[in-house]
Formats: sequence, structure tokens, C-alpha cells
Amino acid sequence: MDDITSNGRLAGMRPGGGMNSGETTPRTDVGTLVLHWITAIAFIVSLFTGIRLAADALSAPVSKWLTPILPQGEVWTWHFIAGLTLFFASSAYVLYMIRSGLMQRNAMRKTRVLAMNAPSAMKWAAINVILHWFVYGLVVFMLATGVMLYLGYGGWWVYLHSTAAFIALAYIGVHVVSHFMHGGWQQLLRVFRPSRLVLTRAVRPMPLLVGVVVGMLVVAAVAATDWGSRDTLTIARTAQAPKLDGVLDDPVWAKARGVTVHTHQGVNLGGTGASTVQAFAAHDGQKVYFAFKWEDPTRSLRRIPMIKREDGWHILHDHADLADVNTFYEDKFAVGLTTQATFGAGGSTHMGEKPLSDKPAPLHARGYHYTSDDSLVDLWQWKASRGGLLGYVDDQYFAAPRPATPAEAEGKARYQAGYWNDPGRAFYIYNYKGQPPGGYRGPVEVLRLPKDWQATVKALGHFDLDPNSIDDENARWWMTEAESIPYSKEADAAIPVGTVMPGVLIMGEYEGDRAQVRGAAKWKDGYWTLEFSRDLRTGSKFDHDFVAGRDLYMWLNVFDHTQTRHTRHQRPVRLVLED
Repeated sequence: MDDITSNGRLAGMRPGGGMNSGETTPRTDVGTLVLHWITAIAFIVSLFTGIRLAADALSAPVSKWLTPILPQGEVWTWHFIAGLTLFFASSAYVLYMIRSGLMQRNAMRKTRVLAMNAPSAMKWAAINVILHWFVYGLVVFMLATGVMLYLGYGGWWVYLHSTAAFIALAYIGVHVVSHFMHGGWQQLLRVFRPSRLVLTRAVRPMPLLVGVVVGMLVVAAVAATDWGSRDTLTIARTAQAPKLDGVLDDPVWAKARGVTVHTHQGVNLGGTGASTVQAFAAHDGQKVYFAFKWEDPTRSLRRIPMIKREDGWHILHDHADLADVNTFYEDKFAVGLTTQATFGAGGSTHMGEKPLSDKPAPLHARGYHYTSDDSLVDLWQWKASRGGLLGYVDDQYFAAPRPATPAEAEGKARYQAGYWNDPGRAFYIYNYKGQPPGGYRGPVEVLRLPKDWQATVKALGHFDLDPNSIDDENARWWMTEAESIPYSKEADAAIPVGTVMPGVLIMGEYEGDRAQVRGAAKWKDGYWTLEFSRDLRTGSKFDHDFVAGRDLYMWLNVFDHTQTRHTRHQRPVRLVLED
């Protein structure tokens, strides 16, 4: 809202300072109102979707306090659409003000009245001019920091963008109050009282139309620049397959042209929550090969270990009952493949305490992964202690939400919506029986004990109770079937209090579609390196085949000893298979 009528005078005042009976009701021209409402709606949508995203952070007290009024679902798309709309409205408004001859509305010279003995209405008009310039700068700042986040830069950019959002939220209230103080309810109701623009010699032809057209061109230029600057990873043909050993010393990788992806807004990772990922790819006509190298300051294999206390075995965790462990957990790395480059990992990320009204709420109140348009996200998840260091990458997917089981419907088990495993089986299970929300506060029921507890402890390597410590190079935080026996009180009695053992069991073999991705990984000097392969075409409806002429889009997520709070990035990498 503005403090000046369309003819440039203070509302309700003659040029000489007296009341004009023809202008007792404040009005604003149609063009200003149109752009004001577009801006206001985009501003509010951007704020509330952004605060929903901020509320997903591990520590976000203010955002979490606002969650009852925040939107849920696929808010990523709405957040970015609102941002583009702000680009449009800002550009259109600036040009409209110039062409309509209304630049004097917000002339800073009007603030000189604050130092004069003038009516309060004039002083509040001057305050509103200052507030208008403040919000113009705030919007520019939010757009600039938002662009940096969109490009993959985290750290302080996250803090600056979030802080600006809360200032903007407070500004809405200040804006309304300042206009009320200027002219009461009539001043506020101006947004519902449009009038024609008063034509003066300063008005140029078609100011609103020209402003709108230019605003649309600005948005088109931003979108074209974004699309044209996205990374493309070419899957080049190679005559010799690389050796999958977690070391990038093969000639294939020396020749490959990789891409670098900046991911952020995860947890741990030295306190930054960010990790830069290098990606390479090649194929030999039968299989596709990928190599990834990402920052991770700690080699973490301890997926919910178990410690014996006087009253029994306890798991070491912080919210294992809510599927939100961020202390003692294994490192992971996820690759998502989609056929579309839409926001939110191909439209599969749905935020909130209960994004699906007819399905069970997520235990951790953070949302689900699923698709709502019959599309599929092919998901490959490397899990350090659940087969990742034994040659397997778990083949999974996101699709439409599946029906809930009775236990999930009752809130006794974790409902995962569209996140599921490819057909087949993995060879890992957990060495304790699951418990519902509120559980794991006391002893757990153990499935198997080590045959030789001393040999098992030795295999763990150096261990302390700091979840950010580094696991030894040869440490093994799992037990095989051959190394363990079914639980018995007699065997348990021989193990001393204070003993630690793995929470993961390796039993049986990987089978079926779920076993199609094979690989190897190594950690060294603060970096994980992962190599893996899969058939170019699997024939499974749960996979995306690699075909020349058909683009796929790749999303990368780093997990630093966390269960679900991985890093994220907004712009996928385009994958092109070289024929």
C-alpha cells in the first residue's frame, strides 16, 4: 500500500493543505493495486512455504512453533513459483512506477517532515516511505540469498535467508499498523478501492501493460538462464570397465568429464550440514558405471550400536523410536533418478506433520517421500554398515503412497508412504526387536549374541561415546550369521557389563531386483569415494533404464551418521547417455 493518491498528493489533502471533499476516501490506482496484490500473495506464499522448509531443521524453535499454521505437502514447488512471481512483480512494479509518473510517491525527501512540526498523518506518511524502501531492500536481499541457496551454497546463506524471512514476517504486521496510524480503516481499505490513474504529462503510454510484459520477460530470462546453466553429466562410452574398489585411479575416470554438486541443509558434517559431491559416469554398452566423491569429516559405521548395562542390552540412539537418529548411525549416500526435472526431487518430497490426511502421520513429523502423478524415482542407497562395505548398494524407489499396515495405522510402526524396496531382499536385519514411539528407553530384546564377544569387540576397533569420532579403517560394525548365535541367558551371562556390540546382522544373501546395484567404497582424509555399476537396462518397472536420446535427472544426498536428515540440492544433474 502507498501513502499518496494517484495524483501524488497526501490522501484527503488539497495542494494547499486543506481537505478536498472530492477526495475524502483514500484510493489507489488500479495498476498499483494489481501489482500490490500479486506481490503480497507471492510474498506470503514464499514466506510460509520457506518457514515450513526451515521448520524441518533439527533446531528451529521459532519455525517449529509456527508449524500449526504452515502449509504441508509438496511446498518446494510453491516456494520457487512464489520466488519467480516476486521477480516478476518487482520488475513490473519498478517499470510501472516510472512510466506512470508515480516515483514521487516514495521520494525520500518526504521524510524531512519527521523533523518538522507537522500533522501526525504527514509524519506517518513519511514513516511509510521509509518502510517501503526498507521492504524493497528486504525483497532484493531475500531474492539474492534465495538464489545462492538455489545454486547450492549453504552455510551462512541459509542463516541469512532464514533471518530475512522472519524479518519479512514481522514487517507484514508493521506495514498494516503503520498504514492504520496514517489514515485509519479508510487507509487500509484503499486496497479494495481502485481508481483510474490520473493522466498527467509524466504518464507514459500503457504503463501497466508495459510493466507486466517486462516482468514476464524477466522471469523468462531467469528461467532460461537457470535451465541453460544446469549441469549435464555425459555417460561416455568406454572400452574398459573400471575396477570397483573405491579408488578413482582407473583410466576411465581420468578421461571422464565430471560435475560438481553443492549440497547443504543436512546435519553433522563438521557442523556445516553441507557437502560438495563430485560425480563421474561411463558405460560399456552393457553396464553403467558411476563414481562419487563427497566430503564427510568422519568415517561413521556405528548404526545404532548396543551396550550391555546392569539391567540388560540398550541401544545407543537419539530418537530411534521416531526414525530420526542423528548420533550413532552409519554414513549413507543416495542417488535419485527421475524422468522430470521438477522441484523437490521430481515432486517426491512432501513436508509436514501429516501431508496425507488419509494416511498415518510420519513418526518424525517431517513428511514423506512419494509421487502423486504415477511417476517413479529410482533410488540407489549406499549404506555403510548394511552391505555398503560388502559390495552392495540398496535398490529402492519412491512411487505412489501404499496402503498402511494395521501396525502402521495404529502408530506402532513407521509408515513410509511411497518409499519402498525393489522386489527381492537384502541381507541385513537389526539385532533387536522394534518398539513403537516412546520406546527404546530401557533394555531391548536381543536377537543374537556374538560367539566370541572378545573377537567381536576387537573387530569394532577404537570406540568411544562421541558420535563424531572416526571409526577405524578396518572396523566392522556388523555381525554375520557365522559369527553369532541365537540369544540365550546363558551366553549373555558370560558377556561383561559395558560390552558394546553391533546393532546390525548380516544374514543370508541379497536377491532379486534389490541386488542389481553393486559397488565399493573407501573413506580417506575426510572424503568418501564410491564406485558402483548396474545394467543399462534391467527390465524392471521399478528401475529407470539408460537409453540414448532419453534424458534422466539425478539427485544426490549425503548422510553423515544420520538416519533421514540428508543434505539436499535444488537443481538436478541432467544425465545423457553417449551412444
